[in-house]
Amino acid sequence: MPIAPLDAAERFRARFPSLKDTVHLASCSQGAASEHMLTALQEFQWSMRSQGAPWGAWMAQVDAARAAFAARIGAQPDEIAVVGCASEGAYQVASTLDWSRRPGLVTTDMEFPSIAHVWLAQERRGARVHHVPEREGTVPAEDYTAAIDDSTNLVSVPLVSYRNGARLPVAETVRAARAVGARVFVDAYQGLGVLPVNVGELDCDYLVCGALKYLLGVPGIAFLYVRGGLRDDVDPQLTGWFGRVDPFGFDPRSLDFPDTARRFETGTPSIPSAYAAAAGLRTLADIDPKDIEAHVGALTAYAHARLAETGETLASPAEPHLRGPQVAIADSAPDALAAALAERRIVTSPRGTLLRVSFHYYSNTSDVDALIDALGEIRAQQHAHQHVQEHRTPRSE
Repeated sequence: MPIAPLDAAERFRARFPSLKDTVHLASCSQGAASEHMLTALQEFQWSMRSQGAPWGAWMAQVDAARAAFAARIGAQPDEIAVVGCASEGAYQVASTLDWSRRPGLVTTDMEFPSIAHVWLAQERRGARVHHVPEREGTVPAEDYTAAIDDSTNLVSVPLVSYRNGARLPVAETVRAARAVGARVFVDAYQGLGVLPVNVGELDCDYLVCGALKYLLGVPGIAFLYVRGGLRDDVDPQLTGWFGRVDPFGFDPRSLDFPDTARRFETGTPSIPSAYAAAAGLRTLADIDPKDIEAHVGALTAYAHARLAETGETLASPAEPHLRGPQVAIADSAPDALAAALAERRIVTSPRGTLLRVSFHYYSNTSDVDALIDALGEIRAQQHAHQHVQEHRTPRSE
């Protein structure tokens, strides 16, 4: 698979000032800062300095981010709720379901813990949570579909696993859920921005994603897609003034919920995060998602092959079609390894027993080569230290 044409990818890369002196391989944790995003945050600061409290302009940024996210996934703005984080979005969905009628909730061991904990918390409301186990770094479609039956109320399937970058069988899982009348929740946090996503094609009921990773924003804001026309069993249990039909009616005695996804909203959103999210989505808007997917796919293949050649133990799927935008390296001390790489201005993301190395459209083969060279130095130092420890002569008493 060819890497994207130099001019397109390099023009995109030039929008990220830090990449002149830093190798950023941690988009699975935090995307690199673009000129657009940095300028947007400065605009927010200046708006406070010059205007004090320009709430009209601030809320326009929230609506711009909402609309841009909707466009990114093929949805309508009214199908998007602006929430504080993906966990909040998951809770809002779970709180509207009647678990006494259909108690089944199917998820996976490869779910991000924050989402998984929301599902587990529903057991006190009558849910029965079934975890589909991981097999060889992924979850086969047949394992997911075998767990879905007539008692299933909600199926949660990540687009890409946070742990090792494995793509999960979303399409097959949605079809199995539809066959029994179950709803589907997709966590797209580890793929949206580098993988094409269209909710009409996915046919999911809910999709959540925050802005800080591949969407090139900052923490503090996330977006929850709720399929238009979907009806809740019960009203959302967490609410606030932005969850009203008319938030600016300021009626403390009225609790109404709009028919749109905004019924899942609560209090005032993070305005700086909205500025950054709108900027990040603008940065991506003029790039074809398929071009990004092809470019990133070629880089992960290149990285996987080179890392394997150097003897690194890889925890990501070897098959390209099962691999998302990251490659995971197994290591006994990934935090220490990440720190050693950071000293060489190579930013990665350790999780558990893995060091995650992730790619975006701004990444290129020189980033992979720099990683390989740095790992070679670090491994040589580790080997030399181990050799000294093994042959050190005990001191006489």
